[in-house]
Parts: sequence; C-alpha cells; structure tokens
Amino acid sequence: MDKEKRSRIKKNILFFVSVTVFLFIGAGALLGLRSANEMRKIVGNQFNAEQLVIAQNVANRVEKEINYIEKEIYLLNQDVSAGPFDPKAQYDSIRKSFSRVLERGVKQIELVDLTNRKAYIYGPFSSWSVKEPLDTKLYELPFTKEPGDKRVWISQPQVKSSGIHLGLASSLIGDPTKQLRFNVTISWLLTPFLKNIRSGKTGYAWIIDENGIFLFHPDATFIGKSAFKAREEKLPGLPYEKINFIQREKMLRGEKGLGSYYSGWHRGITGKIEKLIAYYPIVISEDFPQKWSVAVVAPISEIEEAVKKMSIWQFFLQGLIIIVIVLAALAVLFFEMRRSRQLEEKVDQRTEELKKSEEKYRSLVESAEDLIFTVDSENIFLSMNNFTANFFGGRPEDLIGKSVSELFPKERAEKQLEIVKMVYQSGKSMPDEFKLDIGEYQIWFNASFMPLRDEKGKVSQVLCIARDITEYKNLERHLINTEKLASIGTLAAGVAHEINNPLGVILGFCDLLLRKTPEDTQAFEDLKTIERQGLHCKQVVENLLSFARVEEGIAEYSDLNHCLEEIIQIVRHNMEMNDIELITDFAERIPLVKGEPRQLQQVFLNLINNAIASMEGGGTLLIHTHLERGGRKAVASFQDNGIGIDEENIDHIFEPFFTTKPEGEGTGMGLFVSYGIVSKYGGSIVCTSHTADSPGKSSGTLFTVTLLTKT
Repeated sequence: MDKEKRSRIKKNILFFVSVTVFLFIGAGALLGLRSANEMRKIVGNQFNAEQLVIAQNVANRVEKEINYIEKEIYLLNQDVSAGPFDPKAQYDSIRKSFSRVLERGVKQIELVDLTNRKAYIYGPFSSWSVKEPLDTKLYELPFTKEPGDKRVWISQPQVKSSGIHLGLASSLIGDPTKQLRFNVTISWLLTPFLKNIRSGKTGYAWIIDENGIFLFHPDATFIGKSAFKAREEKLPGLPYEKINFIQREKMLRGEKGLGSYYSGWHRGITGKIEKLIAYYPIVISEDFPQKWSVAVVAPISEIEEAVKKMSIWQFFLQGLIIIVIVLAALAVLFFEMRRSRQLEEKVDQRTEELKKSEEKYRSLVESAEDLIFTVDSENIFLSMNNFTANFFGGRPEDLIGKSVSELFPKERAEKQLEIVKMVYQSGKSMPDEFKLDIGEYQIWFNASFMPLRDEKGKVSQVLCIARDITEYKNLERHLINTEKLASIGTLAAGVAHEINNPLGVILGFCDLLLRKTPEDTQAFEDLKTIERQGLHCKQVVENLLSFARVEEGIAEYSDLNHCLEEIIQIVRHNMEMNDIELITDFAERIPLVKGEPRQLQQVFLNLINNAIASMEGGGTLLIHTHLERGGRKAVASFQDNGIGIDEENIDHIFEPFFTTKPEGEGTGMGLFVSYGIVSKYGGSIVCTSHTADSPGKSSGTLFTVTLLTKT
C-alpha cells in the first residue's frame, strides 16, 4: 500500500513537471513572439532615427548650396553695380562667377534692363545674347535693394519642359530698374549628392517643394508632378492616406519627424510595400519665406529579415533555457523552500531591528531640546518635533501646514525665507544666527538649514536645526566686558598709585596745619574741608586699588541666603521709606558659595541701592536665589521694575566713574567695584534691562550674580 502511494505521488509529480514544462515552453514561445515584435519596433525606430540624421544632412547640404549661390549673386552684384551697365564690360566678371556656380546648377546668368525692356543672357559655354522685348511683370521684385542689403529674392520652382528651374534675383545696388538673375536647374543642383544616398541596402531620398511637387525622386517619372497624385497614377488602389497625411500636415508645414506609409514602387519593384520615412525641412529663404522638405525612405522588409533571423535563434535559445531552468528549479526546490523560510525569519528580524532603530531615532529627535523642523520652498512647515511645537505653544499636528510667518516675527520670517530659497538654489547647507523675544527675555539661536533630497536628487524640503545659545552669548558678552575691565583695572591701579603718593603728602601737611590752627577759626574749618575731600579721594583710590587686586584676595566661603538676609535687614527701612515692596524667593539647601561674606554683602548692597534709586515713586524688587543644574554654581538675581537702562549705556555700566545719576549723587564706582569682587571669586555678574521705549516690554532691570559653590 505504501509503495502504491509513493508511486502515485511520483506520477503526480511527473505529471506536474510535464505540464509545467509545456506551460513554460508555451509561455516562452509567446514571449519570443512578443519580444520579436518589440525588437522590430525598437530596431525600426533606431533605423528611422538614423534616416532622420541622413535627411538633416541632406537639408543642410541643400541650404549650404543655396546660400553659396546667394553669396555669389551678392558679390557679382557689387562688381556689376560698381561700373557702367555694359554687357561687354561685365563679361569677365560674369564669366568668373559662372566658373564657381556652374557645378551648383546655375545654367545661365541674366542682366536685366527694365527701362529698355532688355535682358542680356550669359550661358556657361557661350557669349552673351540679347532678349527683347521683355514682359516686365515677370521681372518685378518684392523689394528695392539698398546699399549693404544682402537679400536675394528666390522664386518658386518652375516646372518646364526642359526641367524644373529656380530663379534668384537681386536689383543692382542703387538702381532698381536693373537686375541680376541666376537661373538654376534644380536637377543639376540636387542630383550630385542625392543620387548616391543610401539608407540601409536600398533606401533613397526624395524632395518636394512647399506646393507638394517632386523636385527630386529616383523614379524620373515622378519629378515635376504632385506628390499627392504621382503615386496614385503609378499604382492606383493602394492606401496612400498615411503618406498624404505626412506630406500635407507635416512636411508642407516645415516640420521634422518619423513615420511609415505604404507605397507602390521601390527601385523598380512594384506592389504594396510598407516603408519607413524620416523627413526634415529645407529652409530655402528666410527673407522671402520658402521651405522644401527632404524625405529618406527604406522598406521595412529589410529590417524584418534581420529581426526574423534573430528571433528564430532567440526562440530556440529561450526554449532551451526554459527547459534547463525548469529542471534546475525542481532540483533545488526543496533547498529553496528551506532557504526561503530562513530568509523570512531573517527579514522579520531585520524589520523589527529597523523598527526599533526608527523609534530610537524618533525618540532622539523628539527628546532633543532644539528647534527641529522642515519647511518647503514657500516656508510652510512640513514637520516639527515636540520641543518646537511646545516652544510656540501648540501641538505639531496643529502647526504643520502653517507658514513660518505665523509663528516667527515678520522680519525673521522674511530672512528665513531668503535662506530657504538659497538652500533650494544652491543645494548646500546655510548657517544662521538669530534672536527671538519671548516675553521679557531674548533667546539666541544658532541654526543650520540643510537640504533634504528626493529619490531624483532634487531638493524637496529644508531641515532646520536651531540650538539655544543664549548662555553662550551672555558668556561671550561677559568675556568681552572682563577683558575690557581688566585693561581698565590695570590702568586704574597705575593711576591710583600715582595719586596715592601726593594725596598722602596733602593729608599729612593738612594734619600738621590743623594742629597749629585754633578750632574756632575759619582757617580751621577750611582745613577740615580739605581733609574731608582728601579722605574722600583716598576712599576712591582704595576702591580702584581693590578692583586692581581682584586676584589677590583669599578665597573664603559664605552662606548666600544668610548674606542676603543680613543686607535686607539693613536696607529694609530705606525701602519702606521709598514705598518699595520687597519679594524674596530663596531656594533651600544651597551649598556655600565662594566669596568673603562682607565683600559679597557690599556687592548685594550696591545692587539693591541701584534698584531703589531706579524706582522713584515706589515699585517692586524681587530677590531670587537658586542652584544651577549640576549644582556647581549658585545664582542670586535682583529684578526691579524701575526706569531701566538705555541700550547704548548697558555695555558701560561696569566701567569706573560711569553713572547716569545727576552730578553729586553718584561716583560711578559701585558696579565697578562689585564687578571686581565677583570676578575675584570666579563668578560673573550680568545685566539685562528694558526702558519704557522698548516695544512690547515693561521697563525694569535684572542683575544676575553667579557664584561658584563649594564642592
């Protein structure tokens, strides 16, 4: 029973293999026939394209010959016009011109005198003769020749018993009653380079004028006849609609192209013959528009013979290959099935890995605290990460599709549009740096605009990645001020030392004079005034020296919140007297900060006094402390809503003796000394301020003091 079952299975497999082989052979045969037809089309199109190149070369050759005759008639016109109108005097010039144009089909040259109705005719191998009287209507030209005018009138081809002729005429320069004419025999012009043209084995060329008259054809009986009637007369009854359409709608309109048609004649063979045709316009004259058309034709049978041989060999080869493929496929079927299962498992594994990689990449983009978005050439959002959407107060799905100008300020949006267009044009990344005003804060961004390309390599969208560099900008500004103030400190130290010596002498002698002067005298009061002012000068000098010695202090550590609380107790009464509300927001568990307590309190006192002075008539002062991320620095900020500091003064407030207070109310040393103290302990002090003139912002000043913590 098992043997019978296995035998039945083998028979089924054999039947399946046999049917499969026959199906493949049949499919191969159909594929071969279809391939042969496609090959026939491809080879035919390629062959016809080559015929078009031949037709173009013929057209260029004919145009070149006509242009040569035009130039020759122009040159001869100059010679004839230069002297008297005398047939004998012009004989030599005309004879020389004849020797150059005879081989190009010029059979005679005429000098025409319209006034006397005479024509002097010159032949190639005889002297001149006279023809009179003339029918002057036949010699009228559509233009009058002026000096320097190179135009030559070219007549329509004229079919006569002696052949087809073409006339080229030009009035003599300065005398429209005299003409110079070249009579060209078209067969002389065209036959030399058309009779030997071959396309394939037996293909040939023919030319028709813009009226559809054959000017050249290998069958001499066609020449001078209408191209629409000659074939019908030669072999009536054939379908000539295709060639008539090509001639009427394409060739006579001066177009170039490819096609096929049926003909009844080909180099002596008659009957229904399908031909390939390539046609190209010949521009005879642009000044007096006239176009001919040249066609190069060859029978399709020449191509089919070659394709047929190739198809037979291809059919047998395909059949052999199919049989081998079927047998080989059966041999490896089992192994391929097993391999297929392995590949499917691997594909599933790779797909899962790719999915995880994509999710990881998306997570990186979404978790990045940078503005990441893409726009098109019109500055419309195509995508953005959550950080960008949150920055503008929305969700990605609500903002995608909107214009950048709806989220960014107008000037910024216009600038970004210029950058985006430059990226589209150049295909290269463009850097940019810009700032955005968010409430009372200014945020600086460093952006890079990068092109994203589609499958064809064309820029399809622009990716922007913008990083917040506000802290870097503040640091850069701080470094600039530090370098500037270091130079000022060096200068101040020198000045202070120079002043200290004479100042000590002044105070010393003043003390001696005070001892010798009675106290109830005017002289004693004057000396006391000198002493007070001298001591004031001494205090200023000591302040200068304290700034110059910023790196000589001994580093100590202080409790930031405790220092502030002590200073607040000292100035609280002053603030109450000036109707100033104090708000404190101190963070807990702030480590000790680097700095001697008294000197830090001097800094805080200067900042609080400045805030009080800026809020005449009352206001609010917010003192806030917090620990920066990482715990390496502590920050104390002093925010008031006073009159603010003008933008042009903000970079000078830490300079010595600079003050905006009225004369006698400030020395300009408070912030200068404070800056020196904070810098001495490795910290920084930064100021941002807005006045009432700042658009969209309330006035006020924020001083931020950053100090190193004890680690």
